[in-house]
Amino acid sequence: MGNCKVTLIGGGGVRTPLVIFGVNESRRILGAEEMVLYDLDPRRARTMCELGRVLLAKSGSSMKLRVADDVQDAIQGAAFVLTAIRAGGIQARAADERISIHNGYPGQETTGPGGVAMALRTTAVAIEYARLIERLSPNAWMINFTNPAGLITQAVSHHSGVRAIGICDTPTELFHRIAQALNAPPAEVHCDYIGLNHLGWIRRITLRGEDVTARILDSDRNLRSLYQADLFDLELVRSLKLIPSEYLFFYYSRRRALANQRAAGATRGEEVGKLNEELFGRIEAAIGAGQAEEALTIYTHYLNQRSGSYMQLEAHAGTAFDPSHALKEDPFRVATGYHRIALDVMTALLSDAPRRIVVNVRNHGAIDEVDFEDVVEAPCAISRHGIAPEPAGSLPEEVRGLVLAMKAYERAAIEAAVTGSAALARKAMLLYPAIAEWEPAADLLREFSNNSPGFPKLH
Repeated sequence: MGNCKVTLIGGGGVRTPLVIFGVNESRRILGAEEMVLYDLDPRRARTMCELGRVLLAKSGSSMKLRVADDVQDAIQGAAFVLTAIRAGGIQARAADERISIHNGYPGQETTGPGGVAMALRTTAVAIEYARLIERLSPNAWMINFTNPAGLITQAVSHHSGVRAIGICDTPTELFHRIAQALNAPPAEVHCDYIGLNHLGWIRRITLRGEDVTARILDSDRNLRSLYQADLFDLELVRSLKLIPSEYLFFYYSRRRALANQRAAGATRGEEVGKLNEELFGRIEAAIGAGQAEEALTIYTHYLNQRSGSYMQLEAHAGTAFDPSHALKEDPFRVATGYHRIALDVMTALLSDAPRRIVVNVRNHGAIDEVDFEDVVEAPCAISRHGIAPEPAGSLPEEVRGLVLAMKAYERAAIEAAVTGSAALARKAMLLYPAIAEWEPAADLLREFSNNSPGFPKLH
C-alpha cells in the first residue's frame, strides 16, 4: 500500500506519541506517508503533535505529521482511522469513579457503574464518527481503542457500515507474562483464550504442543507473576481452573477493591488527571524552550510511572503513583502495549500470511452461546483477506452466566445510548452483573446526570 494516510481521532491523548512512533516504525509495511491527529482539544493535540515531531526528527523520518482542525479533513482519504476518544475528558472519568464509590461500588472507568456511564456518554459519539468514516473513507478500517472497547465496537458495527475492529492490549500482555513465567519465547506458547473485552479467561496453555497449564496453575510464583498487582487469591484461580484477565478483579473481589479505594482516599482517574495536567505543562515548557530531549525524558518518565502504578491503588490501598512502582524501560520499544497491538493489527491487515491476534470482532460462531453478530474478544487469523475468529466452542460452565449476562447488558446499554431512554439505561444496570439491582440504578443515573461532565440527557 503506497501513500497511506493514518488518522488518530483523539489525538490529544497522552499515548498519541507511542502511536506516532509505532506508525513511523512500521512505515514501510504500512506505506504511511502522512499521519493526522484530530481532537476536540486542539491545544493537547498540538502538544502531542510537537512531541511526535521530536520523535520523527530523531529517526530521520520524512513522514508528514499534522493536526487537523476539521474531523472531515482528518478522515477523508485515510486507510486506517484509529479512534481513542474520551467523551467528557478525564474529569468525567474522575467524577464517574467518585460517584461509584459514593454509592458502594468500585470506581473504575470501564467496569461497574463507571463503565455504564462511559458507555452511555460515548456510544452515540463513536457511532457518529463511524458513520463519517463510512461516508468519507468507505474502504478504511476503523481501529477502535475507545472504551468500553467491546461494547463500542459492537455499537459501531451494528449502527454503521464501517469496517471496525476493537483492540485492547490486556490479553496480549497476559500471554506475554505467561511466556515469561515459562521462560519461553512467546511464539512457542499458545494460549486458548475465550470471553469478552475486560472479561476474558485462558483455558489452556501449550508450550511447543505440550499442555503446560498445570505448570502455571500449580505454582504460586508463576501465578503471581501474571499480574502487575496482587489481584487474585490463588485458590480462586485454581478453583476456576481458568486464568482470568486482570479486570475480573472488579467482579471477583468487588468489596476488596472498594475498601482499598476508600482507604486511599482517591480514585485513579483523579490521580491521572493531576498527572496529565502536570505532564502537558512540563512538555509545553520544554518544547517552548527548545529542549526537545528534555520533553522526551519527561514523557518517558510519565509513561513508566503510570504503567508501573497500574491497579496498585485498587489492589493495595496505596497511592496511585508510588515512585517505587515506576518501570525502568523504554516504553516505545516494549514487546506489548497500547501502540503495539494497533500496529500488529494494521500490518496484519496488509499481509498475505495471517497473524493470530486477539481482537474484538463479530462472533460469527466463535463462541457457541453468543449471538452470531454480537462482538466478542477472540483470537483471530488476520490478513489482507479478512478476519477469521477461531472456533472456541462452548463457554466454560464457571463463566457462562457472567458472559451471557454481560452481553445482555451491552445490548441494552447500546439501545439506551442510541435512544436516550432513561428506562433502558436503568434496565441495562439491572442486567449488568457488576450492579444487578433496580433501586440503586435510579440513584446512580441521577448522580451521573447532575455531576458527571458530558453525561447525556436521558428522558
